[in-house]
Amino acid sequence: MSPQFSDLTASGLYKAFAGQPVLTGLDLGVPAGTLTAVLGPSGSGKTTLLRILAGFERPDGGTVRIGARVVDDDRHHVAADKRRIGYVAQEANLFPHLTVEANVGFGLPRRRRNSHRVAELLETLGLEELSRRYPHELSGGQQQRVAVARALAVEPSIVLLDEPFASLDLSLRAAVRAEIQQILRQAGATTVLVTHDQDEALSMADSVAVIRRGVIAQCAPPHELYVHPVDSELARFVGEANLIAGTARGAVVDTPFGPLPVVVPLSDAEQSVTVLVRPEQLHVAVEDSSQGVAARVVGTEYYGHDAVIRLRLESTAQWSAPSTAPPPLTARVIGTLQVRPGQRVHLRVVGSVKAWAGALSSAPTEDAVELGGG
Repeated sequence: MSPQFSDLTASGLYKAFAGQPVLTGLDLGVPAGTLTAVLGPSGSGKTTLLRILAGFERPDGGTVRIGARVVDDDRHHVAADKRRIGYVAQEANLFPHLTVEANVGFGLPRRRRNSHRVAELLETLGLEELSRRYPHELSGGQQQRVAVARALAVEPSIVLLDEPFASLDLSLRAAVRAEIQQILRQAGATTVLVTHDQDEALSMADSVAVIRRGVIAQCAPPHELYVHPVDSELARFVGEANLIAGTARGAVVDTPFGPLPVVVPLSDAEQSVTVLVRPEQLHVAVEDSSQGVAARVVGTEYYGHDAVIRLRLESTAQWSAPSTAPPPLTARVIGTLQVRPGQRVHLRVVGSVKAWAGALSSAPTEDAVELGGG
């Protein structure tokens, strides 16, 4: 019988350690059969949230539901082993003295450890030929596939992944997470992935929930989160962000790059705004041109598949917030890098921009700096 996956709801979760609040009224909903990534830096409360969902920690307040069943509140606490949770930790944590097959079946009742369910999972995850091997005979990626198979073997309602790819080599990480993503989708698993890796969250998840100061600052599909962040602080955290001052009226904002269309129109009243321009929206022209804003190349970073160009405008009039120096700009280009430090170029913005009411602040807040680190 196929496992029946459930939706997951956390409402008003509070948790503190030694008087220091970690979660401060967090709400999160994960629809059945979807993958939600919980994104945040180290110390933001991601793992605490996951441990509460799993039943390893008790919240100081709030409610956790799996489907219609309350598994944690001020009157109920369902033990971790009674929640039908599949948990995959950062390290695979396989039993070294057991074979792959025995590891996968370990969580099942003894009578089912050699069942069709184990054989089916070994086949689905491409582990049939490895079934008699021991963990030390496997690569890191193979060990993680075994850990996922073990989590799915118990026919869980929910699968929880705690930074499961962090210990893998960079060259292996993308391939393994693509494999695991496909396996979870084929299984129809309701999944929560905790990570501090933005690429991982954006590439794998149906929705990404960003933890900030103990609550979810925004939960949205990856494209919406990137294009429509709720504020400039979150924009800085999810990808690189060029933040500039502008004046908006309705669907157009006036900027140093000229009038630009706004993704979500503001009120018809003229107002000062902060404008988000993503690096890939900055078009860099190396030839002399009367179109665009003149800038100098400060530095370049070449990655093969693309390149990042750091720039600073030649003219700073009306560029930044009053009494502040204009920030450096970042552009991302595809293909061969054709500029060098000190070179004069011209910039223009392609596409619509996101704008928030309120003048551009002179610098990121302390919280924004902390959120953007790690």
